[in-house]
Amino acid sequence: MKIVNIVPGFGGTFYCGNCLRDSAYVASLRKAGHDAVTLPVYLPLTLNGSQSGSDLPVFYGAVNIYLRQQFPIFRGMPAWMERFFNSSSILKFAASKAGSTRAEGLEELTESMLLGEAGRQASELNELTAYLKNHEKPDVVHFSNALLLGMVHQIKREVGAKIVCSLQDEDVWVDAMREDYRDRMWSLLAEKARDVDVFVAVSSYFAGIMQQKMSIPPEKLQVIHIGIDPSRYEFNAEPPVIPALGYVSRICYENGFHILVDAFILLKKDPQFASLKLKVTGGMTGDDKPFLREQLLKLKREKLQNDLEIFPDFTFEALKQYFKAVTLISVPVLHGEAFGLYQLEAIASGIPVVQPALGAFPEVVEASGGGVIYHPNTPEALAKAISGILLDPLLLNTLRMNGRKGVVEKFDSGKLIQKMLVVYKD
Repeated sequence: MKIVNIVPGFGGTFYCGNCLRDSAYVASLRKAGHDAVTLPVYLPLTLNGSQSGSDLPVFYGAVNIYLRQQFPIFRGMPAWMERFFNSSSILKFAASKAGSTRAEGLEELTESMLLGEAGRQASELNELTAYLKNHEKPDVVHFSNALLLGMVHQIKREVGAKIVCSLQDEDVWVDAMREDYRDRMWSLLAEKARDVDVFVAVSSYFAGIMQQKMSIPPEKLQVIHIGIDPSRYEFNAEPPVIPALGYVSRICYENGFHILVDAFILLKKDPQFASLKLKVTGGMTGDDKPFLREQLLKLKREKLQNDLEIFPDFTFEALKQYFKAVTLISVPVLHGEAFGLYQLEAIASGIPVVQPALGAFPEVVEASGGGVIYHPNTPEALAKAISGILLDPLLLNTLRMNGRKGVVEKFDSGKLIQKMLVVYKD
């Protein structure tokens, strides 16, 4: 079976669980004997320190589509200028700039993308459609999220492939838009959803959210969790001698990094946690730098700046070393997430997670057995949950052992890919 996975790239400036999911997914399809290809849109899919699929073009180059949308003068740019703005160096620079992951201010562009043939990116859609029709000739085109659905109608009509669409965190983007755009975007997404053969949500929690927001018929919606290859993750025989609280995600306000910092400050007031460290990785965008400076100043006022260590390298090999240095991880995302891949990566490495009772976090923690849930999502509740584990070595070890076992049994990508192949064949 020939499967093309169309995914938005992110340029490699921060830890992107969705991008890691997409890359690992295609690798699993190939391992299962299928002809699978990842086609990035907007930005290169940069993973493990290098550009994944660097021999493939980047469609809908982020700089080109932004310039065309915002400035009429660029709508007739010559081919040489398009190639320049679509070069890897320009796209990498764009990925590092503030606002590259911010929905606010991109409402018109998002709407235009969802309009497909009727939008201002029709030439990019024609280019992608021709590439699929004449070069890849897929049986299935799998879109990694619903914000790409503007491409579906034309591709389905001209390429003739079946269309599958994953659902993960689209609400974070749409609900962050200006109020006058939100209802329009959800209505447009519901309209475009009619051309999709099947949707696959990454959690039962998110399936319920998106079924309501996009009016998806139950028979067109399935749930298949994200998975990882457990054999690639080293299970730490023992926790580190010096206890450390970890954080693996983009360092930003939305991911609740300030809640973790405040919880760490509370814990350090207790002499029992005098040796506790805070170890952070996941990178950031230009938007996030002022926020990080605020958190660093907060720690400095408490004379705790020397207890913080930021790991700038979050490639796969670097993460394996990072997990050896932490005891627990917590990413207290303000409104929860559709899944949160970092949970599986940590749990498979013998690192329990401490997550708020929001989004799909309870679903993942219960299924894996590798963590605890706390409520409400406040520094005080988080600090209490963390201290309960750190002061109970038996509980810590139980979570470590049960978590690894749970990932192997329920979140092995090799097993989950078989469920997706059933969807494709059906």
